[in-house]
Amino acid sequence: MNQKSSSSFNTSPKSPLPPFSKGGKGGISTPVMLLGLALVFINCYWTTVVEIEWGSGDGSTLPLFVYPVFIIFVVALLNMALAKFVPKFAISQKELLVLYIMIVMSGTIVGESMFEGLFGSILHPIRYATEENEWRELFYRYIPKWFTVTEKSVLDGYYLGDSNLYEVKQLKLWLTPFLSWGSLTFVLVAVMLCMNVLLRKRWAEEEKLAFPIIQLPVAMTRESGRSFFKNKTMWIAFSIALAIDILNGLNYIYPAVPYLSVKLKNINVFTEKPWNAIGWTPISFYPFAIGLAFFLPLDLSFSCWFFYIFRKFENILGSIAGWRTLPRFPYFDEQGSGAWIGLCIIALWASRQHLKEVFRRAIGRESIPSSGGAGVGILEDSKEPMRYRTAVLGIISGALFLILFCSKAGMSVWAILLFFGIYFALHIAITRVRVELGTPQEIYFVNPERIMVRALGTRIFSPGDLTIMSYFYWFNRGYTCPPMANQMEGFRMGEISRTHPKRLLLAMVIAIIFSIIVSFWVNLHVRYKGGAEASVLNNKEFIGRESFAPLASWLLNPLKADIPGVLFMGIGLLFTFFLMAMRMRFFWWPFHPAGYALAVSYAMDYFWFAFLISWAIKSILLKRGGIATHRKAIPFFLGLILGDYVGGSIWAIIGPVIVGIQTYPIFM
Repeated sequence: MNQKSSSSFNTSPKSPLPPFSKGGKGGISTPVMLLGLALVFINCYWTTVVEIEWGSGDGSTLPLFVYPVFIIFVVALLNMALAKFVPKFAISQKELLVLYIMIVMSGTIVGESMFEGLFGSILHPIRYATEENEWRELFYRYIPKWFTVTEKSVLDGYYLGDSNLYEVKQLKLWLTPFLSWGSLTFVLVAVMLCMNVLLRKRWAEEEKLAFPIIQLPVAMTRESGRSFFKNKTMWIAFSIALAIDILNGLNYIYPAVPYLSVKLKNINVFTEKPWNAIGWTPISFYPFAIGLAFFLPLDLSFSCWFFYIFRKFENILGSIAGWRTLPRFPYFDEQGSGAWIGLCIIALWASRQHLKEVFRRAIGRESIPSSGGAGVGILEDSKEPMRYRTAVLGIISGALFLILFCSKAGMSVWAILLFFGIYFALHIAITRVRVELGTPQEIYFVNPERIMVRALGTRIFSPGDLTIMSYFYWFNRGYTCPPMANQMEGFRMGEISRTHPKRLLLAMVIAIIFSIIVSFWVNLHVRYKGGAEASVLNNKEFIGRESFAPLASWLLNPLKADIPGVLFMGIGLLFTFFLMAMRMRFFWWPFHPAGYALAVSYAMDYFWFAFLISWAIKSILLKRGGIATHRKAIPFFLGLILGDYVGGSIWAIIGPVIVGIQTYPIFM
């Protein structure tokens, strides 16, 4: 069954979630805001302790963050108890969702692709420079002093641990890097907020995209969670997933306990050519992944696993034909880069008329009523999180800040514009795929630095350009906790719960600022306590190696433009356009361009088999029982997600927080 709509990019059915109601005051009380900040603190601290101090999971790398779901699960249950016994202290769905949104905003700051990455690389070139790698001679003079700290006492305390962060000297030395990286982070996410304001009405109200990722938090908070938590089907699935986590968690501590394998297992048994070219081929049965994939349109879930297998056959074909002698054939990184840029172009092209009217409104001219479709009428921005003019001015102001920041750091203006142009284009594409299709978006090896170096070579860039781009690698590695996508989902949850959009925006901004402060502090706190070179903590230092080892190579051996790489970027771009054109022309066409982009950029390596399972189940349900049976099954798959997340969170509390040991992670 191929799910499509009249939208040129929308392939999802209309969202089953309730539409935005313009009624209600939608205010956010001060106690709720304070509770939200307390939960933000808990999430930042908990995430860092689990993922950095103990390496017991990567909950911040999943499209639906693990710990915010668990926190709102606990809050919703407590709220149900309050509603029954002390009703005046219970809070509404609107307030529960505001709490959840604030926690999620903190997840976009503290997670692996943001501050975890920053602290994996911020001191790396200073600490690991040696006579052999010649980093001091190659690029030390291009590192801005306000980016990092060079004092030996600070380095020793940070890397060896058992040191006091709270000495005045230590805090003073860290103040400048905090202000530098904190301000950059805030401007990046603020620009994304402004871009979301410009696109929100088109995607949420006119195209009515499905926003699959928000299904679980909305279900847990609707009617204060009463209908959801009374559903027997949900509890059956919840119990299955939780039982698996309990069993495997016990096995992690006591190996004599049986283990039920649901995590990555390599099935490649080939040792001879050409079949050994298939490479690492893992299968997994993650309950949460099977649950999440159920909410994808069938054509996308099919495309995700199909193009993953297609990718493997490209490797085999290359081995048979002898093309593997080409470096990096079949250039999946470059294919992925072209595909994601193509998805951005498609998304913006489909919204071109809306954006034209947005800019007319922003410059003070009356928008022109559309001639038909869902967007009929004068474009109104009074009920947006901010006026379109304010959003446009915010984007311009943010761009000016980025130019000034990077110019002062030593980067050329043209390189700044190209770098951040690609950066925001990738986030637009990720956000579009996320809010329409809800799939994981771990797109490693697709980032502005890699695209620019492949397309232009390194000779065209100054050493300062290359050094600063390498320092920016931490927020371009994988995009596993994308701020823009989570912000757009936050706006949608605000619509559903009738929250005043401007007050919701204020809550989001406050949560973001507070998260930047707390995340910076807690990363320093755990490293000064345990040492960044401790066996567990050291798992994020690889981000520093990935940032600066290529830089040294580029400076020692400058590269020319990679012509085959550029050609494969073009192939990825054109193939994405081809897939979309076929979808628009033929209803029966089963392939989705987002599935291709995800498969060739490694997002599907962990999940392809779980997606295949979920696709098969959903296909059978729709074919045999129709949409009614499909809807009845929804609580079961929500229960799989919730049970798996609760199980993983319980182990993340027992081990890292209470006992102080590494425990079973539900992912990886």
